[in-house]
Parts: sequence; C-alpha cells; structure tokens
Amino acid sequence: MIWYPYQQMKNMKEPYKIEDAEGVYLYTKDQKLIDSVSSWWCMIHGYKHPELTAAIKEQADKFCHVMLGGLTHEPVQQLSAKLQEFLPGDLDYCFFSDSGSVAVEVSLKMALQYHVNKGNKRPLVLALNRAYHGDTFKAMEVGDDEDYHFAFEQKDGVDQKAGCIHIPTTIPALEEAFARYHDQLNSFIVEPLLQGAGGMQMYDVSFLQRARELCSQYDVLLIFDEVATGFGRTGNRFVADLVLPDILVLGKALTGGYIGHAATVANHKVYDAFYSDDDRKALMHGPTFMGNALACAVALKGIEIFEREDYMAKIKRIDAISRRELAGFADERIQEIRIMGGCACIEVKNPDTLRGYQQFAYERGVFSRPFLSYMYSMVPYIIEEEQLVKIFDTMKAWFKEH
Repeated sequence: MIWYPYQQMKNMKEPYKIEDAEGVYLYTKDQKLIDSVSSWWCMIHGYKHPELTAAIKEQADKFCHVMLGGLTHEPVQQLSAKLQEFLPGDLDYCFFSDSGSVAVEVSLKMALQYHVNKGNKRPLVLALNRAYHGDTFKAMEVGDDEDYHFAFEQKDGVDQKAGCIHIPTTIPALEEAFARYHDQLNSFIVEPLLQGAGGMQMYDVSFLQRARELCSQYDVLLIFDEVATGFGRTGNRFVADLVLPDILVLGKALTGGYIGHAATVANHKVYDAFYSDDDRKALMHGPTFMGNALACAVALKGIEIFEREDYMAKIKRIDAISRRELAGFADERIQEIRIMGGCACIEVKNPDTLRGYQQFAYERGVFSRPFLSYMYSMVPYIIEEEQLVKIFDTMKAWFKEH
C-alpha cells in the first residue's frame, strides 16, 4: 500500500489517477487537466517533451548509473562544466545529490565544516521565519513551518531550535541578529525572494543585499536555497544573479522534473577550505545516486532548451498575464494577492474558504493543490495564454460561485 505525502491516510480523499501526460496536460480516465502547479513546481518544460525523453533513452542505452566513488562519466562531467558556465560568479564546484532536502543538508554540512576546517567554533545557523527547506532533520531545524514539522518538538535531539535562529525578512531584524550572534553563526540560509511552502511569501532584494554585506563582513556563509526559485520562477534566472551567495542549492527544475536530482554548488572560498593534505578536512558525504547519468543527461538537455527557447521571455509573459488577469480582483475573504515571475498566489483569511476547491477545479479541467490558506499557480513555462487564463478564470469562479 502506498503511504502518501502530507496526508492523514485515515481520511485521505482518493487521489486522481493519471494515465498519461503531455505538454501542460495531465490525463485521467475521464478528464484532461491543465497542471497549474507543475508537479510541485518542477515540470518547467511540461510533460513528455520529446527532446528530454530522447536524452534519457539515449543515455539508458549506454548505462543508467554508476557511483561517483572512484568512478566518473561524461554526463556528470558535462553537467558540472555547464553549471560552472551557466551560474553567476565563482559558483564553480558542484556536489550532486538525489533530492532538494539532501542538497540542503549538504549545504549546511559544508557551512559547519568550513568553519571547523578553519579552526572556528560556529555552531549556529541563521534562517527566516516561515522558512521551508525540506523534511530531513537538519532541513527541518532551519525551517520554521509548524504545519509541516509540528510532530518534532526536538528536531535536533536536544532542543527544538538549539542550532538555529529565525528572523523576519526585515533589515533591522537582520542587523540585530548579526550584532548579537555574528561570532557564532556559520551560515545564513534563505529561500531568496520567494518562500514557497511557507505560503508563497515574497520580499525585497534589498534584504538579501544587506545580508550579503553582513555575511562578507563576519565570514558567515550565505546559502541560497533555490530548489524552488531557481531556473526562472521569481522572474530571474536565479536570484543568485542579483545577489551572489557562497553556496547555491538547486533541484526540482534542474532536471525539468523528469528525474529526482539536486546540486549543492559552492564558491572557491568554500571549496578551498576543504582542499588540503589533511584527509580529515574532506567533505565526508556521498549519496548513492549522486551524479546519476540519466539525471545529468536530462538536466543538460533541459538547460539547453531553457536557453535556446528563451524561457526568461516566457516567464516575463506569464508574469504579465498573471497581473492582468488578477488586477482588480477582490473578495472580502481574500487577504492578499501576490505575483512574482512564474508564481501567483491568492491568500485567504480562513483556510475553510478553499475547502472543496481542488475538486471544483478538477471538474473544470484544472489540477490545483491549494494548501492551508493559499490558492496558487506555478505553471510550466510552456503554457499558452489561453491555458493560463483558464487557470485564473477557475480561481475567480470559485469565489463568485461559493
């Protein structure tokens, strides 16, 4: 029996069974659905993209996987080289893993050991209120979302937040945290500009610019968790193009959603702290499926398509259509409407307002997965205007008819 995610299995509604998928569409036995959430925000190229499918098949005909312990292969070498070229600044060193949560764990492990290798005792991590960085234990510790992690009062085995300090996205709070804790902080981890599972919270780049200044001043590593925001979701290729972190975490859209994979990308300063004649300064981490050949092959093809098809122009168009369609829309039950790049969110005052919306949308040909107080879209970038408008028409119809 399948144990489904984020569900109370005793009263779970029967999930929709998908029999086929192509472009922006999911097909059940009796319905054709526009996927308005890109399968948890990863399917930026849509489903059954012929070039991505061909890339996987071509690599599978050679081999599907070999470990990176003592071995290497052309797809992982090519992907590492491509990311070095593709990413900003000196984010040149790629450590691969099999999911975003694990990649976050690796980034936090890098940050702590960076200071250990330099002879510093820096036990604390700074993070944001309403942060979500994954469901593994260190990722939960730096997260701040009790809707996901309420069962773990002692996430680190000692004290709920012993290793982490959380702050709001205000510059005074940021400056106060550095004034008090700068000599204890090893890193500051953020979802830059857009906090996804925390409720599509959006904040200004000036906060990140000040964070960069303070991190540089006090040798605190700045980590951008761009698992969700990377590859254009905020309207920027990467938020790292605006403010350069020391470590960048990528996942989800890295492979176009076709195979789970992730990368923790470090700059020269971080890498050099591990580069030593002392074996004890090595990064002792190694996921079995890191650098999986199928994942690397499809990631390479996905980045090629992203550049060739000018996806940033597509995202700009999605942003413009989203703003046009939601401009002036109001309902007394709505708290706020937020739009950034390829993300649009309607936050309601009471979660009960959204009860039943998923089935309502299904019956109108849209797959949606609202959570808590948030009705949102994170669409595949290949979506056509008519399809995107249908998503927003369905959202607005819910408020008009209920």
